Amino acid sequence: MIDPHLAGQLGFAHRLPTEAPLPPGRHELGLFEERDALLCVPHGIDARRPTPLVVLFHGGGGSAAKILPMLQQHAEARSFLLLAPQSLLPTWDIVIAGHGPDRQRLDHALAAVSSRFLLDPTHLAFAGHSDGGSYALSSGLANGNVVTHLIISSAGFMSVHRQEGAPRIFISHGTKDEQIPIDRSGRVHSARLKEAGYDVTYVEYEGPHAYQPPIVAQAVDFFLADRD
Repeated sequence: MIDPHLAGQLGFAHRLPTEAPLPPGRHELGLFEERDALLCVPHGIDARRPTPLVVLFHGGGGSAAKILPMLQQHAEARSFLLLAPQSLLPTWDIVIAGHGPDRQRLDHALAAVSSRFLLDPTHLAFAGHSDGGSYALSSGLANGNVVTHLIISSAGFMSVHRQEGAPRIFISHGTKDEQIPIDRSGRVHSARLKEAGYDVTYVEYEGPHAYQPPIVAQAVDFFLADRD
């Protein structure tokens, strides 16, 4: 039998906070000397009440700082926590060889956030663009016991060795994406996931390999539709 951690299983479980919440703003979590995780805390949330969390994964060669603009304004406007981990290497371990240090670092980051804020167990999303989308999709399907929603932009692949739970999935892809052609990615992924019984919202847009702000706004509405 395959080790569930090698198949992407996280050790994270929801918990009651034990530490003081962080103030509004962008914070390094202080977990790693290099490529630390960043947390954006919006104004006006009550750390004692369940708060939605989105975990946002950067693309290949990217960073937390580069991908945060995709969702940071939405986090502030819609009052959800936004966590941006960073891969140890230029891209995520699953893209290179399989689940390893990035899964462990993600576990530490999630534990750190949940030690300071009461998270809403019905609204915890994995999101990402490009390699980050592939990582979010693959890891989210393996951890559907805690991940409730997936927001996937221009993902190249999904590598799933275990399935847990049934997260709702929003997939978007540009019809003019030359880096990751839509015919072998977005269209294939959405069809296979629907066949597997997942609740999938699939959106195509006329554009290249880049996320589109109007589509991102639609994905945020998808994530918070039953909470507003």
